[in-house]
Amino acid sequence: MPDITKEIFARERDFHDRWAAAIDPDGIAVRDYFEVCTAPENRFIRQHLGDVKDCRLLDLGCGAGENSVYFALQGAQCVAADYSPKMVEVAKALAAKNNVEIAGYTANAMALDFADNSFDIVYAANLLHHLPNPKIALQEMHRVVKPGGKVCFWDPLIHNPVINVYRYLASSVRTDDEEPLEIEITQFAENLFTEVTWDTFWLATLWIFLQFYFLERVNPNQERYWKKIILEHSRLQPSYNFLEGCDRAFKNLPGMKRWCWNLAVVATK
Repeated sequence: MPDITKEIFARERDFHDRWAAAIDPDGIAVRDYFEVCTAPENRFIRQHLGDVKDCRLLDLGCGAGENSVYFALQGAQCVAADYSPKMVEVAKALAAKNNVEIAGYTANAMALDFADNSFDIVYAANLLHHLPNPKIALQEMHRVVKPGGKVCFWDPLIHNPVINVYRYLASSVRTDDEEPLEIEITQFAENLFTEVTWDTFWLATLWIFLQFYFLERVNPNQERYWKKIILEHSRLQPSYNFLEGCDRAFKNLPGMKRWCWNLAVVATK
C-alpha cells in the first residue's frame, strides 16, 4: 500500500474510532435506517435486494452496525467489517442489544481478507467516498460475492452545489480525505457486473437541509444532518413526502439525476 494511502486509512480509522467512543447503542433505532420515509436509499436497496433470509452477507464499512443488525433481524448471517476496530465493537454491542448474532472483523475494503465467492450479498453504506480508490473496492466486492450474488452500495455524489456548501460548513463531522463520488461510477459498475440497477435521491428534498440551517439554526458541526433526518423522520414526513414527489418528477428530466445528493446501486454478479 503506498504511503499516502496508508496515511489516509490511518486518518479515517482514527476519526471513526473517536466517533465510535461517543456512540450509545441504546439510542440507535435500527429499523428506522431502512424503513422510514427519510431513508430512500435503503428503501430502494430493500426493494431490489429481496429476501435475505439465510444469506451470508458482508456489511462492509459497517460503522455502528445498524445495517448488520437490520439484516440479521431479517434472517441473514452477517459479517460486520470496518477499518475502525472501535466501530466493529459498537456494531457487536448493538447486535447483542437486539438479540442477534453477527461476526465482527477489522478489514480494508480495498484489500479484503475473504476468499473469492464467499458471500451471497455485499452491502456498503457511505463507504466508497471514504476510500482513496473506490473502484478497487468495487472490484474487491465483486470478487468476494458469489456468481448471481448482489453487491449493494450507496454514497453521496459530488455534483450538487447545495450539498457541497453543507460539506464545507460541516467540516468537523467528516474526514478531510473523503470525496463524494461522480455519477460515472455507475458506468464502471455496469462494466463490472452482469446487471446493475441504480437511482439517485434528495434533490428538492434537500430543502430540509436548508430548513435545518436557515430556519431552525441547527449547527451542522454539532448535529449531523444526515443522522437528524432519520431521528426526526416523523415530524419531517409531511414535507419530505411532498418534496419526494417533486423529486420523482424532476428526475425524469434529462441529466437531473446527477444533481441529487445520494446514489444507490444494486448490482448482480
